[in-house]
Amino acid sequence: MSDVNQAFAELKRGSEEILLEDELLEKLKQGKALKIKAGFDPTAPDLHLGHTVLINKLRQFQQQGHEVIFLIGDFTGMIGDPTGKNVTRKPLTKEDVLSNAETYKEQVFKILDPEKTTVAFNSTWMEKLGAAGMLKLASRQTVARMMERDDFKKRYAGGQAIAIHEFMYPLVQGWDSVALEADVELGGTDQKFNLLMGRELQKSEGQRPQTVLMMPLLEGLDGVQKMSKSLNNYIGITDEPNEMFGKIMSISDDLMWRYYDLLSFKSIDIIQGYKDQIAAGSNPRDVKIDLAKELIERFHDNAAAEAAHQEFINRFQKGALPDDISEIDVVTDNGEIAIANLLKEAGLVVSTSEAMRMIKQGAAKIEGEKITDNKLVIKADTTAVYQVGKRKFAKVTVK
Repeated sequence: MSDVNQAFAELKRGSEEILLEDELLEKLKQGKALKIKAGFDPTAPDLHLGHTVLINKLRQFQQQGHEVIFLIGDFTGMIGDPTGKNVTRKPLTKEDVLSNAETYKEQVFKILDPEKTTVAFNSTWMEKLGAAGMLKLASRQTVARMMERDDFKKRYAGGQAIAIHEFMYPLVQGWDSVALEADVELGGTDQKFNLLMGRELQKSEGQRPQTVLMMPLLEGLDGVQKMSKSLNNYIGITDEPNEMFGKIMSISDDLMWRYYDLLSFKSIDIIQGYKDQIAAGSNPRDVKIDLAKELIERFHDNAAAEAAHQEFINRFQKGALPDDISEIDVVTDNGEIAIANLLKEAGLVVSTSEAMRMIKQGAAKIEGEKITDNKLVIKADTTAVYQVGKRKFAKVTVK
């Protein structure tokens, strides 16, 4: 019994919600390999660490001897997932979906054991369903039920269009669970409606309903917004080792624990040991270095992790500037430029508001000295090295 409870505690680690916990514990106590499903729409060719939160949880189930099904939504990808969208998403072409799917498989096997992973495509059963089958599936739910979904409700209230085919997305995702006879489905907290749809459809088909395990959305480098390429706050799993190391070292000490819970393969006891060390006076930087090395080794190798660590020491801890620092000319209209505009023109920030925020946080420097005045004006005919955060440098000449 203690082994089952320990297994359950490890699976629960980092999760946001389990529906229902007692169901999962009961299934684990039966001692049989469970079918664990997680679906991914191949909407883009590259994955970032936010995507790996679910994959890491799949790995935990896999290590406990359960059957992991990595479901590629090639059919749902052509519908377009409406989750979190305030407009109808453009569906992908079949060619785009298949190309991205191949890239996904290459990347996820850096985490999952390919010999113990079933890769499935939901077009396998959805295309066989045909038009009549899709109409029958659509009859399983009402428009009123679909409008209970938060993003549909908001779009309708805001007068934004909802295409009829978008109502099919939750139904198709739910039907995937029926086709696979899933015991457990993993998903993000934003997928709750779709995940519960799987339970409903399984019940109506006489199957035991799947347990739903929801993982939180990983915050990006800013510690606020969810990790996203569009927000430029992401760490890509194909990032170069030095870039990955620098990004991880730039996260806050508080956010570091969130990353440990959701991304690290270290045991709960080891992570608690880290927390105890810091409480006793150890530098959080050293614990963050261990996290950076662990993740780089996972997606590259040990040699890359060690080299990135050494590069970080050479570049930052010894105060050295990067060898490849950009040299940029900024042309002014009247012989001077506000510091926020300069940082933006130099490509060190994406907006003047971000520049102001970084200055306020003490994260912007001129020649190694913190910028304390966000109203600072830089005169023409000057050249200096500007820095934002720990990784962004530019040698800027104002003209």
